Amino acid sequence: MTEQTTTPGATPTEDAVTPSPTDPLWVERNGTRTYTGFSARGARVEIGPASAGAVFTPGELLKVALAACAGMSSDRAFARRLGDDYKTTIRVEDPKDMAEDRYPVLTEKFEIDLSALDDEDRAKLLTIAQRSIDKACTVGRTLEAGARIPDAQFNQPEG
Repeated sequence: MTEQTTTPGATPTEDAVTPSPTDPLWVERNGTRTYTGFSARGARVEIGPASAGAVFTPGELLKVALAACAGMSSDRAFARRLGDDYKTTIRVEDPKDMAEDRYPVLTEKFEIDLSALDDEDRAKLLTIAQRSIDKACTVGRTLEAGARIPDAQFNQPEG
């Protein structure tokens, strides 16, 4: 029998969360409703409303994150069967519910050539790929579970 330790004031769900190493992420304001997102590893992305031009909207970033996560999660399964140089495009194009200001459905649509496989091998590969996505796609798992989002914190900038 394992002993469960709890953090004072924590819920059982919070206790089950294991911190994973992450690099700091942040956004900085450039102008009216436009931001640049940064990672400590040096990556950057321009964010703003569609009217700002060559930027991602926050909703588009959500969709791109889901598509990339599905691709990364299923990559080994596809590469093992199709070869390391296989090509795929993954789209998430579901419309926004404007009245509720949210995406009620997010469908990952893989465009991938499986014509070299017979029906049985194709079905087996797609089952394995979906299982990989279900098990390893953090973005999809987070969306499916409905992450808790506490109120924003507003702090003075550090010196």
